Amino acid sequence: MLRTDLITIDPEITGGTPVFTGTRVPISRLFSYLRAGHPLAEFLLDYPTVEQEQAQRVLDAAVAALLPAHLRVEPAQIDFSYTEQPHETAA
Repeated sequence: MLRTDLITIDPEITGGTPVFTGTRVPISRLFSYLRAGHPLAEFLLDYPTVEQEQAQRVLDAAVAALLPAHLRVEPAQIDFSYTEQPHETAA
């Protein structure tokens, strides 16, 4: 058995499928929901035993495992305060 504060893998719980600790909800269910285009909020409504923080930490762990920190890119900081001046037309 492997148990952390986030994930439990125990042959006595769902045959050893990784689940959210303290629940019987497979971790893979979260990814299935997201892959199907469902929002995280819907997953949390359908599986109330999973807390939002648990789900977010699983997603964060997946990013960390799949994408090394030196390859991660944060969204660009774009300054939308600039407004274009209308172009003057030639006479």
